[in-house]
Amino acid sequence: MIRDAAPHDFSAIRQIVRHAFGQDEEADLVEQLRADGDVLFELVSGKDIAIDGHILYSPLLIERGDEDLAAAALAPVSVLPAFQRSGVGNALIAAGNARCAALECAAIIVLGHADYYPKFGFSAVAAESLEAPFSGPHFMALELRPGALKVGGRVRYAKAFGV
Repeated sequence: MIRDAAPHDFSAIRQIVRHAFGQDEEADLVEQLRADGDVLFELVSGKDIAIDGHILYSPLLIERGDEDLAAAALAPVSVLPAFQRSGVGNALIAAGNARCAALECAAIIVLGHADYYPKFGFSAVAAESLEAPFSGPHFMALELRPGALKVGGRVRYAKAFGV
């Protein structure tokens, strides 16, 4: 079951993110995004009251000339190690990307595994037109509005990303 994260989930989310990444950095990022008011939405996966996965999308601005595009940054997606490779991450990303489309985001940007995210439509080629602190095969974009990224633009992440 995928649902919106609620405040009573926050301590469990911190543990999921810590265990998924084996460190505190990503869990701290989640908490800083919340503190800054820079969460577009968060989803959790689980059964009953136990959750096993989490995903967060933050607002991302793509500046270009006289037009700014409203987009989203996917970061992080976390699944407890015991539930990894069971489809939890796939379900969270599919649900999250659908929510971004419903919110009329022009695109979603992710910095992640080059072999994993393309199955959801993310592409390093789609991100090549963007000016960002990242580049290469791990910096990917998914256009939700066809042609939205052709003109390019400068990516502006939320403050918590530190870039």
